[in-house]
Amino acid sequence: MALTIGQKAPDFTGNDQDGNPVNLADFKGKKVVLYFYPKDNTPGCTAQACNLRDNYQELQNKGYVILGVSIDNEKSHQKFIQKQNLPFTLIADTDKKINELYGVWKEKSMYGRTYMGTVRTTFIIDENGNLEQIIDKVKTKDHSSQILVS
Repeated sequence: MALTIGQKAPDFTGNDQDGNPVNLADFKGKKVVLYFYPKDNTPGCTAQACNLRDNYQELQNKGYVILGVSIDNEKSHQKFIQKQNLPFTLIADTDKKINELYGVWKEKSMYGRTYMGTVRTTFIIDENGNLEQIIDKVKTKDHSSQILVS
């Protein structure tokens, strides 16, 4: 069943880049940008992360907390954060549970080959933990403006 605007965002716990548990419930009272991306250090994912990094102060000023999620492990996230100087948390979803909870682990195709993978999607969660916006057509190089118009 697909998630819809207005419903409660599914709660989850996952480890951040340093192995510390991150729980969505910890952010109650804050607006959360929960963005799912396929892979650390790939061109589209790097463009997206760097756009969020470059507009991080403005996003923070609007009250947003940014959480990135991919199926990469903590060590990969650490390298990605260091290489791109990312100021926000990345969650390692190596067992794909958070991807599945949010319905972004789907069949994809490239060059005529089908495979399972993360569909790039961003969920904006309001202060009460409800889904305020779902961005499924992410513009990697201009993602922060998609968030800030909400």
